[in-house]
Amino acid sequence: MSFFENHRRRFVCGMGSPPLVALEAAARPQRDRRESGKNMERTANPVESPKKASEWMVALAEEPDNSDLRAAFAVWLAADPAHAVDWAEMRRTVAAIGQLRAMDVVPFRDGLAPPGRPPLFWSPFPARQRSVSSRRLGWGGAMTAAAACLVFLFGSDLALRLEADHLTGVAESRTVRLADGSSILLGPQSAVDVVFGERERRVRLLKGEAFFDVAHEARRPFTVLARDVAATDLGTAFDVRITPDGTDIAVRQGLVQVDAVAVRPMVSEQLAAGDRIRISAARPPARDRIPPDEVASWTQGQLIAKNRPVAEVVDELRPYFKGIILLRGESLARQPLTGVYNLADPVGALRAVARAQGASLHRISPWLLVISG
Repeated sequence: MSFFENHRRRFVCGMGSPPLVALEAAARPQRDRRESGKNMERTANPVESPKKASEWMVALAEEPDNSDLRAAFAVWLAADPAHAVDWAEMRRTVAAIGQLRAMDVVPFRDGLAPPGRPPLFWSPFPARQRSVSSRRLGWGGAMTAAAACLVFLFGSDLALRLEADHLTGVAESRTVRLADGSSILLGPQSAVDVVFGERERRVRLLKGEAFFDVAHEARRPFTVLARDVAATDLGTAFDVRITPDGTDIAVRQGLVQVDAVAVRPMVSEQLAAGDRIRISAARPPARDRIPPDEVASWTQGQLIAKNRPVAEVVDELRPYFKGIILLRGESLARQPLTGVYNLADPVGALRAVARAQGASLHRISPWLLVISG
């Protein structure tokens, strides 16, 4: 079992753990490194205060007991209504991802936390009165935690696991040799279902991306189905990727017939080496050309982006990171990006993406990255 899986299950399934135990545990090593002796007293950090909600989240996670930092946060939050909105959005986002338990909401008291150990995150809005008995809350919390354990133990793609013949996990690729001599290279977090008959060979790409090197048989066509798109081999090697809103197909060598009858306008295109087509129900198909040796560059451990939106590049990096990547800011998501990124180092690649756009990358926990700008 990997370090990530072991700790993820321990944090989620530990029903007696205090709120945000995962986040605080992730921040603890950073705090420990700042201490040079066993009894050293914490001193105020002279660096400039954070300016964004995501930056405050990182700072408070690193120093939850720093009263000066908490007071500065209270001033920042009260300075502008937009700050409170941004902070509430950040809190909802972190709670919604399912990796961290929902954060408690407590009222301000003159910019200071209530007596006892202060909560890591605050809200300027009063906490609701709880009308449910603590016993019922405890039982409901236990059931919720048990359900979360099942999700993490067996995966959220349980139905996919039952349907797929071959699948991969995060940052994992796998070569599948087929009986006809063809091969499929599955990208990370991808799955296929293979059905071979006397008259046809059919592969359904259920999730992710795959590169197909096909042994051509004139009497038994080889067809890849991805959503509503069918790519039929005419003696070739090609790549198919399911995107958030459609399907991408690119040809490295040979010819591929692409058909999509469920989209409007209908698509019927023949692609040659270097041709690429993007098909989506939300917009007309887009066809362009790239150097054939750049088709499926992920098989060489690279992501090559040429004038592509930041959101698309981040989406392609997600399967290589063992956690969750949040991209905040519509303007940032639309910005064009050009670069070559190392898929073996997704954090480094994301850091380079953020640097190129003048954005900020924060590692909230070992498995949660936030890019904001």
